[in-house]
Amino acid sequence: MFLSVVLSTLRQWHRSRKTARELGALTDRELSDIGLTRGDISKAVRQGR
Repeated sequence: MFLSVVLSTLRQWHRSRKTARELGALTDRELSDIGLTRGDISKAVRQGR
């Protein structure tokens, strides 16, 4: 049980970091096209937007 919770948390953390990296690689224009600014990236990742 404990191990599954830890693994699940690590997987979620890894997915969030990957998403943040991918969004960070976009240009400001591309971010604007999807309704984000560079400053919105961390909030969007946290909220799963």
